[in-house]
Amino acid sequence: MNPRDRPVVITGAHAQLAGALKAEFDGRGPVVLLTRSELDVRDHGRVVETFDQLRPAVVLNCASFNDVDGAEHDAEAAFAVNAIAVRSLAREAARHGATLVHYSTDFVFDGRATAPYSEDDKPNPGSVYAASKLVGEWFARDAGRWYVLRVESLFGTTHVPGSPHVGSLDRIIEALEARRPLKAVHDRVASPTYLLDAAAATAALLGRGAPWGLYHVVNSGHATWLDIAREAARHVGGGEHIEPVSAADLNLEAPRPLFAALSNARLARAAFVMPSWQDALARYLSFRASLPKSS
Repeated sequence: MNPRDRPVVITGAHAQLAGALKAEFDGRGPVVLLTRSELDVRDHGRVVETFDQLRPAVVLNCASFNDVDGAEHDAEAAFAVNAIAVRSLAREAARHGATLVHYSTDFVFDGRATAPYSEDDKPNPGSVYAASKLVGEWFARDAGRWYVLRVESLFGTTHVPGSPHVGSLDRIIEALEARRPLKAVHDRVASPTYLLDAAAATAALLGRGAPWGLYHVVNSGHATWLDIAREAARHVGGGEHIEPVSAADLNLEAPRPLFAALSNARLARAAFVMPSWQDALARYLSFRASLPKSS
């Protein structure tokens, strides 16, 4: 098989990012999008068979156990997908000389910082979910040719039929558009990530041969969720329905980092300058406005 004919394989087809990645990589060569029924990444034997059959050049691993609170009660399930399966993918990628791109999370940090976290800052996960994602980061390195990309607060249309995943910012936008009451956290800071920008950054890292390693792939800047909700309301209205609350008021079972902003300076130096989160939000809202209204 000619190396140029080896496909980009995307696991976890119903994940939030998978559709954006497929759209980004379509036209650059063959792309294979795999649902869980086509490849359950927890099944090492199936991983081996799939790699032998497809001989991928690049594997974009979007498969993830994302039930943050549920992981507190089912650590085995969280680690099976977020860690052990990554080891299988990494080792098979190494065997076939493929590049593994694995997506991780800001939750690996404890949220006690006062400035955006860099890739050099020491993780300190505070939940089962966060711990499983951190172990997955370590296992991804077994690929030899690897990128671990930490994303945060993903938003945007997935374009994947049947996808059940909607991000926090999407829920905020939907509530504002419907003029429903909306609780927005005033003491949790985030760096939102637009799906299309994350996909473009992934392609840039691969296309420009950036050094292997860990990168924060988030839109530039950071804000509280209350500020983010108010910025969305500036575009779509509904700001009068926003109620500021604290993170503690939500009574979530698993702890979340209060300060979760990430610095994307390493990504900018290596391959891709991410637009600001305000710019990304405006582009996404413009896209939403262009869609046909449901009757």
